[in-house]
Amino acid sequence: MDSLDIRPNLDAVYGSPELREIVGALLTFGLLIAVLMLIICASTWAVASAHGSWQTAARAKTGLIVALGGVVLLGGALIWANWLLDLGASL
Repeated sequence: MDSLDIRPNLDAVYGSPELREIVGALLTFGLLIAVLMLIICASTWAVASAHGSWQTAARAKTGLIVALGGVVLLGGALIWANWLLDLGASL
């Protein structure tokens, strides 16, 4: 009795190079926006603290924390998308 030669379909993730390019472009755009927000919020926090506007400083600090969270999430999304594409190609 002949054994069946069953192998995974390596072409299962159709268009993965294009998908990697699109995801990379979107994440680059998102990271640029997040870094610009970091710069704007940090400078606003510094100026508002120097001028005694504590409410504006608190809002700028919150914006800085949100921008840092966005950077972390975008970096994690890139790693996650690459892992999923590699996993799909290896199945």
